[in-house]
Formats: sequence, C-alpha cells, structure tokens
Amino acid sequence: MTRSTPMTTDEMWRAVAAERASLVELLETFSEADWNHGSLCEGWRVRDVIAHIVLSARPSLGWILVNVIRARGSLDRAIRDTAIRLADRTTTSQLLAALRDSIGVRSTPIGTNAADRLMDLLVHGQDIAVPLGITREMPIDAARAALERVWTTDTFRSREKFAGYHLVATDAGWDTGAGLAVEGPVASLLLLLTGRRAGQERLTGEGAERLITDGKAR
Repeated sequence: MTRSTPMTTDEMWRAVAAERASLVELLETFSEADWNHGSLCEGWRVRDVIAHIVLSARPSLGWILVNVIRARGSLDRAIRDTAIRLADRTTTSQLLAALRDSIGVRSTPIGTNAADRLMDLLVHGQDIAVPLGITREMPIDAARAALERVWTTDTFRSREKFAGYHLVATDAGWDTGAGLAVEGPVASLLLLLTGRRAGQERLTGEGAERLITDGKAR
C-alpha cells in the first residue's frame, strides 16, 4: 500500500543510500564490457554514468564554477565532459570504490536537495540497467518523491511539454494536470518526464498514444 504522506528529508537520504548500495551490488556483477556498454544517456557509457553519480555525491561550488567556465558556460556540457573525463582516467575498480564510499554521503550541488539526488539515482539506474536487459525495480515511495520533484521544479520543462495531459501514477496515488489521461506505474511516469523512452509500453489511456505520436514520450 502506498503511503499518503510525503517522504521526509531524512527518509529521502536513506533512500538515496539504499539506491547507491544496490547499484554497487549490481555493478559488482558487471564485466568490463558491461561497464563500457552504452547507456540510455546519449553518448554516455555505463562508466560515464557512474562517474557522474560519483561526482554529484561530493560537489563543491568551486568545482562547479571551474568546470562550467571550462565548458564555455554550459552546465549540461560541464556535467557531460567532467563525467567522461573522470571515467576515462579512472579504472573500473576505482569507480566502484568511489561509489561505495559515497553511499552515506548527504550533500548536494547548490540549488538542489535530497529529492534531486534521489531522482538522479533512480533514473540513472534505469539508464544503466535497461540497455543491458536488466530489470531494476524502483521503490514506489522513492519514485513518487522524485516524480513530484521533477514536476514541481520543472527541471525538464515537464509542465510545458505535458500541458493538456492528465498524468496518473496508478500504483502511487499521484496525479497532476488536466486533459487526456496518461496512466501507468510511477516509475514509467518518472522516466517519461525525464525524457526516456524506456517504460512507455506500460503507459495506457487516451493520451498515451498521442504522446508517442507527438514525440513527447522521449
């Protein structure tokens, strides 16, 4: 049964730690070929995604400013470039050790919070698992907290992209918007709002087909 109250900040941080720990367990089973396999993030290998997760666990304002300047003012380019540089110069075992060391860390880049770290881990976990044919379940309460954060902060321009749709998480007691219904598991909606195609086959309702036709389900 899904809880009726939002997760507390402490609960979110515990969920972050649980996601990092379970990701370590998964990665321990990977071959070197798996680490170098492409992810759902365009142009990123699995090891690049892990490097990004490691870097985001211990951010500093100075590090952010230096790398944004290096990326000619683009935060997205800075995130991409720094992750790839770290992945290229770091061995697989070192990346795994760094992720393991970050399990209990509770810090966030400026302007973000625990819900952002939770969202990042849940979505990137799928970015890693899906291309390798691995089923990685999202805890419903954690996914709901991440989905609410994505929608309310509009980081991915969700309210603009999905205007005219009524989004319903059938397993989480969450809904938003008005218009054509798009229903499905909270995990699928989280992937939808963060620009992933994975999970859209689990979406139903009169709006689901329209989203795919319009190219918004990506």
